[in-house]
Amino acid sequence: MLDTGKVAILVDCGLVQGDRFAMAQNAEPFVYKPATVDYLLVTHAHADHIGRIPKLVKDGFVGVIYGTTATKELSQTMLYDALKVMEHEAQRYGQEPLYEVKDIANALSLWKTVEYEEKITLKDDITAWYTDAGHILGSGMVHLVRGDRKIVFTGDIGNVPQPLLRAPVVPKDYNYLVMESVYGDRLHEEVDERTALLRQHIEDTQKNHGTLIIPAFSLERTQALLFEINNMIESDQVDSLPVFLDSPLAINVTSIYKSFTRYLRPEVQNQIAAGDDIFDFDGLKFTRTPSESQAIKGEKRAKIIIAGSGMSHGGRIRTHEREYLSNPTTTLLLVGYQSVGSIGRLLQDGAKVIKIDGEKIKVNAKVAMIRGFSGHADRDQLVELVANGSNKAEQIFVAMGEERSSLFLTQRLHDYLGLNAIAPEKNQEVEIDF
Repeated sequence: MLDTGKVAILVDCGLVQGDRFAMAQNAEPFVYKPATVDYLLVTHAHADHIGRIPKLVKDGFVGVIYGTTATKELSQTMLYDALKVMEHEAQRYGQEPLYEVKDIANALSLWKTVEYEEKITLKDDITAWYTDAGHILGSGMVHLVRGDRKIVFTGDIGNVPQPLLRAPVVPKDYNYLVMESVYGDRLHEEVDERTALLRQHIEDTQKNHGTLIIPAFSLERTQALLFEINNMIESDQVDSLPVFLDSPLAINVTSIYKSFTRYLRPEVQNQIAAGDDIFDFDGLKFTRTPSESQAIKGEKRAKIIIAGSGMSHGGRIRTHEREYLSNPTTTLLLVGYQSVGSIGRLLQDGAKVIKIDGEKIKVNAKVAMIRGFSGHADRDQLVELVANGSNKAEQIFVAMGEERSSLFLTQRLHDYLGLNAIAPEKNQEVEIDF
C-alpha cells in the first residue's frame, strides 16, 4: 500500500495459496483498516492478487477499484468460482468462506475499467496508468506519478516469449520499483524448445497408448497449451487424439480469451483473422459436468487430460491423478510453478507415494516438467527489465516470491546493476520520497 497521508492506494489484494482457499492466514484481519483505503489498483486476475478483494469489501472498503477491462471480466469468473470451492471446503472442513456472493457483487460495482496507457486522476495530485505486463490476459503494471516522482508496481511480469501474449512493456524513469521475484533465482532453460518438448510428450503418449495428464492453471497456461496443441494438430506435426479440457473454470476463461483477442500478440490476432479458431481443433472436448469428467476414463485410446488445479491443490486433476499415476504408461506434465507443500511440488521433487484426499497413491507414472511455459519472467529477464529502465531508480523493492528467490534477486540487482535493492519483510513499512 502507498499512503501519502492524504490518500491510501492499495495495489492488489490476494490470498495466500495453499491446499485450501480458506486457510487461516487468509481469514485473518487486514493489517490496515479497509475503510481507510481510497483506491485498489488490480494488476491482474490471479487468485494471489485478487482473492481477498470481496473480503476487503466485506470488511469496509468503499473506495474505487481500477483494472483493465479483461482483468475485471476474468476476476468476476475467478471470484465466483473460488466461492464455490470455499463453500465446498466449509462443508468438508468446517472453515467458513472468506466472503459471500453479495461481497463479490459489491466489489464489482466499485470497479472501473481502463485500458493500457489510459490516464487516471487520483486524489492528492496523483496520476495513474497501466502498461502491459505480458503475464496473463489484461495484466498490467501500475504507474503512479505525483509531480516529478514516480513509483511502479509490476505485479507479475510475463515470460518472454509467450505463445499468446506480447512482451512486457519495460517501465522507465521511475524513482521506485516494486517488483515480483517468483523465479528470481532460476532460469527457464526450455523456452526455445518448449513446443518441441510438448510435442515429444504427446508423441510418446501416442506411442505408448498412454495418458498425458497436465495439471494446468485455468487462466493463461491452459489457453497457451490449447493454442500450441491446435497448431501442432492443424499443421500435422502430431496425429489427432482425444484432448479433454476437464475444467469448467478453464472453459469459461477460454471463452473470455475469445472475447478479448485485442490483448493477444499481433501474430495471433492475424491467425484468428485468417479463420483459425485457435481454441478449437479435431479431438478437443470440453467436459463441463461431473458425469462428462468421469466418462473420460472410458476413453481407452491415447489421450491428453488438461485439468485444474495447476498445483493439484484441488479440482478434477486429483481424480485423474488417483486414476492414472500408478500406471507406468502415464506422463504427468508440470508446466508451471509448484508451491512448497503442494501435491504438485511433491511430485516435482520425486515423491514415489503421495496422499490424495486421504488415499495413498503409488507413483509409477513418468513425472516431467517444461519450465518454458511459465507465465513468469525468469532471473535474467527480471534483471534485464530493471536494467533497461532503472536510470533514475533510487530503490528497488523485491517481493512476491519465496524468500530464497527474493533475496537472490536482490543481491543480483545490487551486484550486477549497483542498485539499492531490498526484500521487505512481511508488513514492513518503508518511508519513501513521493
